[in-house]
Amino acid sequence: MPFILHIDTAFDLATVCLSIDEQVLAKKENRVQNDHASFVHNAIKQLMEQEQKVLKDIDAVAVTAGPGSYTGLRVGMATAKGLCYALTKPLLILNTLEVLTRAAIENEDISPGVLMCPMIDARRMEVYTALYNPQMSAVLSPCAMILDQLSFKEWLDSNTILFFGNGSDKFKSILDNTNARFAMVSYNAKHLVHVANNAYHKNQFANLAYAEPLYIKEVYTK
Repeated sequence: MPFILHIDTAFDLATVCLSIDEQVLAKKENRVQNDHASFVHNAIKQLMEQEQKVLKDIDAVAVTAGPGSYTGLRVGMATAKGLCYALTKPLLILNTLEVLTRAAIENEDISPGVLMCPMIDARRMEVYTALYNPQMSAVLSPCAMILDQLSFKEWLDSNTILFFGNGSDKFKSILDNTNARFAMVSYNAKHLVHVANNAYHKNQFANLAYAEPLYIKEVYTK
């Protein structure tokens, strides 16, 4: 039963939690995005004290690598890599689209054969998205997409697709297809724990030297 520290700073709501196997032991959340960097370290310290543990007790650190807020992803990844390096612990990298899809599987009534399409808002008519089958295998790998009326047409012609996430509303506003379903879905600590725990048991550990945020789009600086 792995004891895992989870760090998620990909969006407005940041979460730090501790788990053993599939159980969330304790968590702390922060909704002020500009404070994520200071929140994370204090939250880790407080959770360890609360559970009467020390950092060397953890078996791994899991971090959401993206897609998401560029600044938030850097905060989470830097913290996770620093801890793993100092403690000589393995690193688990979680894809936010997969975690969101896990939440959809748990919260929605999904019939066999329905494809799942998480969408994360990337401003204007662009989203970060992917397409998964019920076995969580990627039919379309994570990508950035500018939405129009023909987006996903080749899949919608022969499949029912469930669209969800904070980017799906703008697709709903332009799409007219009876094979499209829409749902309000968001993930929380238990979904992070499920995906991380599954990756841990499959030994899907990241190479600490080369681990980096999953931006999907290039980072532009002025």
